[in-house]
Amino acid sequence: MTECLTGLDDHALAERLAARAGEWLLRLRADFPEAGKPLGKAGDAGANERLLQWLRQARPDDGVLSEESPSDAARLSRRRVWIIDPLDGTREYGERALNRPDWAVHVALAVDGLPVAAAVALPARGQTFGTASPMSPHRPPGGKLKILVSRSRAPEIACQVAERLDAELLPMGSAGAKAMAVLRGEAHAYLHDGGQYEWDSCAPVGVARAAGLHASRLDGSACLYNQPDPYLPDLLICHPEWAEIFLTAIRAANA
Repeated sequence: MTECLTGLDDHALAERLAARAGEWLLRLRADFPEAGKPLGKAGDAGANERLLQWLRQARPDDGVLSEESPSDAARLSRRRVWIIDPLDGTREYGERALNRPDWAVHVALAVDGLPVAAAVALPARGQTFGTASPMSPHRPPGGKLKILVSRSRAPEIACQVAERLDAELLPMGSAGAKAMAVLRGEAHAYLHDGGQYEWDSCAPVGVARAAGLHASRLDGSACLYNQPDPYLPDLLICHPEWAEIFLTAIRAANA
């Protein structure tokens, strides 16, 4: 990246970095000699290397937490920490023959534990969603409530909530792809429980909240970031008018 990054504000920087990493991943996906796990591994490593380099250039005094790098304890003493997932949905990215679009790049800045600037790039769709110019949520179609869940491990709580609400479960890859699908009006909610970390949800939560969506833990509490243990296993993103409906169903399922 030859352009100057230091003049961008945090919101514009998050969007620019996510978009540029996504452009690089698209080129790699087209040219890499192997699909599947080798392609995914190369994408993870290469996007991470570039994002870290660009952040060192643009925000050298900020901390960084990345899925693809060892955690640096120094981040815990910093108010400003960039939380990134260079390639969210590695499995889907590697499925080149299917040309799956449900993979993403997550770039977010957490200040005092809360995401304040964020971007989710969906490179295969040619879209980047961010806090610089938040998109107004589209309303989902009528009919049954639709709940987006993990493609590989739909959580039991989602199955119970769907049964209580007579809702339909829609499997999809990347957490960022699912959160942005709610924003685009393809579903009423994204519900997850188990197996996630801060880098999986920080950017999606930042973008969703800036757009006016509800985003919380399954107990309704805030998602907090830059914690000593980055494990953050559960998440609910939905249109605000349905938040209490989903939270009530979750509480009943957990009772």
